[in-house]
Amino acid sequence: MTDAEVWDVVVVGAGPAGSSAARVAAERGRRVLLLDAARFPRYKTCGGGLIGTALELLPSAALTAVERRVATVSFSLRGGPERRVRSTRPFLALARREVLDQALVDAAVAAGATFRDGTRVTRLAETGDGVALTTSDGPVLARTVVGADGSASVVARHVGVRIARADLGLEVELAGVGEAWEHRVHLDWGHDPGTYGWVFPKADRLTVGVIQRKGEGTATRAYLARLLAGLGLEDRERLHDSGHLTRWREPGSPVRRGRVLVAGDAAGLLEPWTREGITAALRSGLAAGAAAAEDDLPGYEAFVARELEPDQRAGARLLRVFERAPALAHLAVTRTGPGARRFVRFSRGEAGLRVLHR
Repeated sequence: MTDAEVWDVVVVGAGPAGSSAARVAAERGRRVLLLDAARFPRYKTCGGGLIGTALELLPSAALTAVERRVATVSFSLRGGPERRVRSTRPFLALARREVLDQALVDAAVAAGATFRDGTRVTRLAETGDGVALTTSDGPVLARTVVGADGSASVVARHVGVRIARADLGLEVELAGVGEAWEHRVHLDWGHDPGTYGWVFPKADRLTVGVIQRKGEGTATRAYLARLLAGLGLEDRERLHDSGHLTRWREPGSPVRRGRVLVAGDAAGLLEPWTREGITAALRSGLAAGAAAAEDDLPGYEAFVARELEPDQRAGARLLRVFERAPALAHLAVTRTGPGARRFVRFSRGEAGLRVLHR
C-alpha cells in the first residue's frame, strides 16, 4: 500500500471479537478491512472452552473447530480429592484457538471482508470524517475503526480504556489425551485467593493452565508445576508453553472515542470470575460490527452498558466470594444440587452469571 486506502470499517485484530465485527459489517454491505499483526493461523494462549452462549454466536462454518464436547467436570480444592459433577448432555465444547480463529477469519472473508495478516497498527488519529491509521504496510483511512487487538491493545490506549485488574495465565499443551481425560474437564481452586487451574482435553492434546493476579509470576509458575505433578502429567511431552495477560475493565470505562470502538479483550470485556473472554468477545464484536455498519456508535456504548456490564459486575462479585471463601464456593458447586445445576446451566448458556451469584 502506498497511498492511503479508504474503507468503511477497519477492524484491528482478528480474534473472535474482530472477525465477528468484520463479518457482520461485511454482511451489511460495508467495505471492510480486517488486520492482524500475527501471521495466521497463529497459536493463542487460551483454554479454548466454549460455553453454550458462545456456541450460539458462532457462524455455522466455525462449529467445525469444536474438537470435543464434555458432560462431566471434576473439581478439586488446592490439589485435594476430586469431586465430579455430571450432566445428561454436554455442557462445554472445546476448541484450539488457532483453528477456531482461522475459521472465524474465513467466515469474515466469505462475507466479503478483506483480511491482511502480518500487518501491525502503530497509530490512530481522527480526521474530520473518519480515522487515519498508520500500519506496517502503510496508511489506511477508515470511516469507523473497531479495535479488537487484545489485552495489549493500541486501539484501547487511544480510546482510554480503564482496567480494574490484570491477571497472568500460564498454560502448557501436552501431547495425547488418554482415557482418563476423554470425557471430562477438570478445575482446581488454588491456594492463593482467586486462583484456579484447568485441564481441557482437545482432539489429540490436553491444555493445562492456571491463572493468578498479575505480579505473582513465581507463585503462578509454582502453581502450574504443582497442578501438573498432582495430576500425574508432569512428564508428558510439551507441545506449547506460553503465558498471557487478561484484563477486565472498570465499570463505566469507555468503549468508544469518536469514531473508534473497542471490543473483546481490547475493551477489557471478559468474565471476571473465570476470566473467560470468548463469549464477551463474540457478543461485543457482533454488536460493534453492527454499530459500525449502521453508523450507530452510541448504540454500541448502550449495548455494553445494558447487556455486558451487569454480567461483569456479577462476575466481580463472584470472584470476591471465591477469593474470601474458596472452600465454601467449592462445596456449593460440588456438594449441593442447586449449586451444581447452576454451574451446568451457566455452562450450557441457559443462565447468566447473575443466576450463579444468587
